[in-house]
Amino acid sequence: MTARPTDSPVRIVLADDEPLLRAGLRVVLEAERTVKVVAEAADGAELLEAVRRHHPEVVLVDVQMPGVDGFAALRALAKEPDPPPAAVLTTFDLDGYISEALRIGVQGFLLKDAEPGALIRAVLDLAAGGAVLDPRITARLLPRLVAGGPERIPPRLDELTLRERQVLTLIAAGHSNAAIGDNLGLAEATVKKYVSAVLAKLGAQNRVQAALLAQGLGVG
Repeated sequence: MTARPTDSPVRIVLADDEPLLRAGLRVVLEAERTVKVVAEAADGAELLEAVRRHHPEVVLVDVQMPGVDGFAALRALAKEPDPPPAAVLTTFDLDGYISEALRIGVQGFLLKDAEPGALIRAVLDLAAGGAVLDPRITARLLPRLVAGGPERIPPRLDELTLRERQVLTLIAAGHSNAAIGDNLGLAEATVKKYVSAVLAKLGAQNRVQAALLAQGLGVG
């Protein structure tokens, strides 16, 4: 996606089949005027139409919607040219949902009962190119997906250079490429090359999977 003005609110599309919940989320997200909901959708078909019409910078998508559900919409969205970053927003923190969302390639997985400030920060991080994962999701996955305990390091991490490990650490913290560059004194184009190398060596499809691997997790 093209660079966005830093002084304008992040434009998002919000997809959920419950009108009252959408209204509540809109109020929460727009409270600090750093986020603007440019369109709402009640199902996946409406979401795809809204994205094509409004060109948002972030989409937040419920999983369970009638007709075209959230996962079907996300799969279709991933095939669009220059799709916006997407996060699954749901009350369901089931492992299967998490794994499926990551396989599709979403950049975030959030629970609807997250604190308002956390939701706003997540949207801003997604717009900046970061990845977000509710800490409760990590806590739930940890005992199920890591053999030998949370201190175990996946063998593939040994293939990373020192600089790639530094980049991975910042990816795991949710930083965008620009923020990683600021931290490490690197040009953003150089950071992109490091990120690509990290994902390739880890066999990760996206930044969220890389972040999980950095914590000793294997998903999918």
